[in-house]
Amino acid sequence: MDRLLMIRIFLLFWLCALLWQLPAQDLYNINKVNEIHLDFEQDDWYALLNQYKDAGEDARLLATLRLNGVEYDSVGVRYKGNSSFYNVRKSDSSKLPFNVKLNFKKKSQCLPGGIKTLKLSNVFRDPSFLREVMAYEVARSYMPASTANYAIVHVNGEKLGLYNLTESVDKAFLRKHFGYDKGTLIKCDPTWDAAEIKGCPKGEKASLIYQGQDSICYERNYEMKSKNGWTDLVKLAWVLEKTPDQIGEFINVDAVLWMHAFNNVLVNLDSYSGRLCHNYYLFKDSFGLFQPIVWDMNLAFGGFRFDGNNPRPMSNKELQEMGLFLHYKNDFRPLISKILKNSLNRKIYVAHVRTIVEDYLDSGKFKERAAEVHKFITPYVKEDVNKLYPFETFSENLNQTAAAGRSKIIGLNELMDARQQHLAKHPLLKKEPPAIGRVEHIARDKEIVIRAQVENTRQVYLAYRFTEFAPFQRLELFDDGEHDDLEAGDGIYGATLERQNLCQYYIIGENERSASLSPRNAAHQFHEFKLSFQASQ
Repeated sequence: MDRLLMIRIFLLFWLCALLWQLPAQDLYNINKVNEIHLDFEQDDWYALLNQYKDAGEDARLLATLRLNGVEYDSVGVRYKGNSSFYNVRKSDSSKLPFNVKLNFKKKSQCLPGGIKTLKLSNVFRDPSFLREVMAYEVARSYMPASTANYAIVHVNGEKLGLYNLTESVDKAFLRKHFGYDKGTLIKCDPTWDAAEIKGCPKGEKASLIYQGQDSICYERNYEMKSKNGWTDLVKLAWVLEKTPDQIGEFINVDAVLWMHAFNNVLVNLDSYSGRLCHNYYLFKDSFGLFQPIVWDMNLAFGGFRFDGNNPRPMSNKELQEMGLFLHYKNDFRPLISKILKNSLNRKIYVAHVRTIVEDYLDSGKFKERAAEVHKFITPYVKEDVNKLYPFETFSENLNQTAAAGRSKIIGLNELMDARQQHLAKHPLLKKEPPAIGRVEHIARDKEIVIRAQVENTRQVYLAYRFTEFAPFQRLELFDDGEHDDLEAGDGIYGATLERQNLCQYYIIGENERSASLSPRNAAHQFHEFKLSFQASQ
């Protein structure tokens, strides 16, 4: 290879590595609508992209990308999506969803933050234009989840309209949230038109049902995004089926509980929780633990009406009053039924539901944010001549049911106001949970004391780790006067750990019917002791 060329490649690599460290907040800033121009050399680009999509190929067409005035050449473009592509194409609309790969030809080409892929969705079956953005905003308060906002897309000079721009679950995302990007990554989304493999046990979409040891039996229901990983998937399904008490050694159970709580409160049924049982990722981190990652939110907030229990679509009232323990006894949803059989897991799940309801519904935050975003995008939606539904339905769907073709899509506030009232009446949410007050840590020469004031509890646990991104270990705290907890019976619970340079932790209080956590959105957030460099000298 030419020496000058090698130097250029080396410099490009390190430039991208530097950009990887920069925040990607500007691209996904909710107060900004991005301008995206795609220019193909071919006039028949539309036919070619359709041809690639119909052939089921991952082939891409070369284009020049102009993003907010900055040009990137030789990007690879393909259509993406299933129902959002095929249903929209049937209507002869040109507003089809795109996947744009910046490093398709130039392997080191990326955006600030290491972004190499743009996911552009056409807001299919969401007259409000809000579901994707609002659902991800809620999710990010409790778990690793994509950022999302909007972009106006132009192709070869033609303005196609307003799209959702959603952060891809890729290496940049994984490094940001897990500090590692080389583990098994699985997109849990079936290939809907693939035939069942003869001789394989029957599966249930991407539900993690165990289908035997032959990985070929899983290929119809999962898409492997990493080079390897089928053995990891089979092992996870086996443990979930055969030894569910050990599942915490293979998957982040608390993150799973957050995912279930999120899907339930927001009636996000186009997910693991609904009939199609899909739209999530699994990533095996550097500690060997699978992490669930929510995905594809355009049908959140009741946009999909099938819970998997009934063949008919759910009514508005059924969406509003959907049960808190959907699939609790359903063996075909083991990630729900097996994990919620554990009493403490069940209480923590209810605590997570309570937190989401209090943070976003009781406080009025959801209504306020939805109104703000709706107002911000109104002029852009009005100018979108290719929008899939009339402007009147956009205006209506924030608050009431609106038509999306032949489908009726419940209004966001119409759903969530009634959902708040329904959940408030649930017997478990009415039970008084443990009250966690002051939490503190005291560093000594060789140990760290952690104390928590907890009332209305029967047991208190400390979840802790000494390394960032590591799994949390669990230890019981005591109020007996013998564990650095001050006096016995004073409501102060304590434990002593060997002091490390870093200790991240949270508290769990459990009584007969309920649980509480501190911080409330643990383990996405946590208390922290960090030894400064000066203190370590």
